Amino acid sequence: MALSGNNNVTLMVLRLLLLLFITFCADNPAKSQEISSGTSLIYINNIPVQATDTTPPVIKLLSPEFNAGGKLIYDKPEINILGKITDEKSGINRIFINMQKFELTADGLFMQKLPLLKGENKISIVAIDNKDNYSEKNLVVEYLSKVSILTTQLNITGKYYALIIGINIYEDPNFSNLDYPVRDAENLYNVILSDYLFDKEDVMLLKNVTRGDIDNALDLLTKKITPNDNLLIFYAGHGWWDDKANIGYWLPKDAKKDFKADWFRNSTLCDYIREINSKHTLLITDACFGGSIFKTRSISMEAPKSIQKLYDLPSRKAMTSGTLTRVPDRSSFIKYLVERLDDNQEECLSSEQLFSSFRLAVINNSDVIPQYGEINNVGDEGGDFIFIRRK
Repeated sequence: MALSGNNNVTLMVLRLLLLLFITFCADNPAKSQEISSGTSLIYINNIPVQATDTTPPVIKLLSPEFNAGGKLIYDKPEINILGKITDEKSGINRIFINMQKFELTADGLFMQKLPLLKGENKISIVAIDNKDNYSEKNLVVEYLSKVSILTTQLNITGKYYALIIGINIYEDPNFSNLDYPVRDAENLYNVILSDYLFDKEDVMLLKNVTRGDIDNALDLLTKKITPNDNLLIFYAGHGWWDDKANIGYWLPKDAKKDFKADWFRNSTLCDYIREINSKHTLLITDACFGGSIFKTRSISMEAPKSIQKLYDLPSRKAMTSGTLTRVPDRSSFIKYLVERLDDNQEECLSSEQLFSSFRLAVINNSDVIPQYGEINNVGDEGGDFIFIRRK
């Protein structure tokens, strides 16, 4: 059917209007169409039009496992981040890990090895789909040594102190000189400094010292040690038990047989241990009659408790090479003690676990029965001294 004249005019007007609109759009591209990444809103003539896909990609971490806040404590100098990115509607266009563009596998997986610096390391993962929707996941990896992680987990905020005493030489000829205590003291000194959480400036090694030297060292510790600190006390040398007075003694270098003024009483030692306000104190003695200071004289055979709980509770423990009997100059007790500390591969080792590990070896290779227990009336609350390995 032929168009009327009016219809022809109308068609011409419509064509003219369409031509003007196309020309206007070409001259004003910024106003005619704008796409904002992340929102997928399209603006036509400043009027927002919702795009068909506004759903951002999904970033899922597969390994390692971060906490709810996106943080992880790590003990190695580099970390492998494994994850998967999905976008069912539009597909993934590109991803960035720490601002570096990264390619996904066909099934949407990514794995990236990242170097870590000591302390906090920030990691950013950004995924953008084909409609310019994007997701961002921010992570923090705190790189700490194993020792730092352990001390953080156990809430160890203090230091590890040690007083190690070995006496071979005696001024009074009535007391025989010994051959091995100083060597034993040096061996223990070396193993705790090389393998455990003791710093050299916090460890005193006293060789062939007098009663006054021992008092001075303990006085110094009462001033330095805080309630967050741990203390190891070791003595190897002659000891004595007074049957009538029911008192045990250490015999320093200047001890005289007929006068006890320079003998070091177990009761005095207990007074110092009570006064030293440490978190944990462990006493190790390899001397005659060392067992007289115990509240209990046998190892607990209970199932091991968690290290965390043992560290939380204050303790005052002791282990000795014998009870009220004489011990030999050459000590199997110290030999196996040092060997077990040296061979130990556990990151955390309680004093009770340490004692259990060598007790039978001492019994089978000597005439003494080593003892372990709480020190009487000095503040033990059921915890334990924990040896922490450096590596």
